Amino acid sequence: MANKSQEKQQQGNMPNAHLHELLVDELKDILGAERQLLQGLKKLSKAAKSEKLKAAFDTHYEQTEGHIERLKTVFSSLGLAARGKKCKAMEGLLAEAEEIIEEFQDSPEVLDAALIVAAQKVEHYEIASYGCVVTFAELMGHDEVKEVLGQTLAEEKETDELLTTIALSEANVPAE
Repeated sequence: MANKSQEKQQQGNMPNAHLHELLVDELKDILGAERQLLQGLKKLSKAAKSEKLKAAFDTHYEQTEGHIERLKTVFSSLGLAARGKKCKAMEGLLAEAEEIIEEFQDSPEVLDAALIVAAQKVEHYEIASYGCVVTFAELMGHDEVKEVLGQTLAEEKETDELLTTIALSEANVPAE
């Protein structure tokens, strides 16, 4: 592993090297967030009443495992160990999701809509996070990192769109 002065020298040769520490910090945050999300998705899936919504949460669980693998690849390509840190934002979003489950578990006509609200808040956080690191990677000339993280960003956007579709077709419609 390179020492600090070697790392600084290598950074000095890349465009926008001043963003390196921020990129790495954000990657650690996202890795921590994705790991935390795995537990949250299990709870969301278990609580969901709609089979489509359960399937969406289960699919996103599998995608999230892939996101973690991609992040490990990104860390490796940057010459770093894949170490996450506790993501306080994800912790708060998942705590809110648990509150929603408790609050609406006896109201099945509302529960799925509430779960979608919680899940979309998570997706929007992830979209913002991945959008930033993709931009940093592009500015720094890390084309492979940009491409790998861009795949994840696209999947996060697709999940958000799927949740909206489920909300409009099932969860946010008048009860019969």
